[in-house]
Amino acid sequence: MAWFSKENMQSKRPLVNAVLKKYDMKGTLSGTNTSGVTLTITEGPLNFMENCAHKMENDAHGRPANAVTPDEIRARKYMDVNRYWYHEHFDGQCLEFLKKIMQVLDDGNHDNSDPMTDYFDVGWYVYVKIGKWEKPYVLRK
Repeated sequence: MAWFSKENMQSKRPLVNAVLKKYDMKGTLSGTNTSGVTLTITEGPLNFMENCAHKMENDAHGRPANAVTPDEIRARKYMDVNRYWYHEHFDGQCLEFLKKIMQVLDDGNHDNSDPMTDYFDVGWYVYVKIGKWEKPYVLRK
C-alpha cells in the first residue's frame, strides 16, 4: 500500500528546500501520512507555461494530452506536471529543475507495478504542481 510517512516528509523537506533555493523558487511540500507527496511550486523565475508551449511548438512529441494549442498552455495560471512525461514536455532550465526535484522526491521509493495485470505497488505517489487554481503560479522576472 502506498504510504508517505512523517519520517519520509522530515527527510525530504530539507532536500527539496535546497533544490528550491538553488533555483530561487518557492514551494510547499504536503502529504504526510497519505498515499503520496505533493510539491506545489508557488513562485519563481522559471516560466514553465512558456517553456512547455515552446517545446510543444518545436517538438511533435512534446504535446501534453490535455492541451489543444501552445496558446492555451501560455494562458494557464497553473498546471500539473506529469511525472512520467515531464521530460517530453519541458526543456532547458525547467527540465533541469524538474529532474532534480523528481530525483529527490523519488529517492527511496519503489515501483513494482504491473499495469497489464492491474497490479500497482509503489512506495508512494509523487505529484508536482505549478501553482493552484485558487492561487496561480507567480512568475518573477
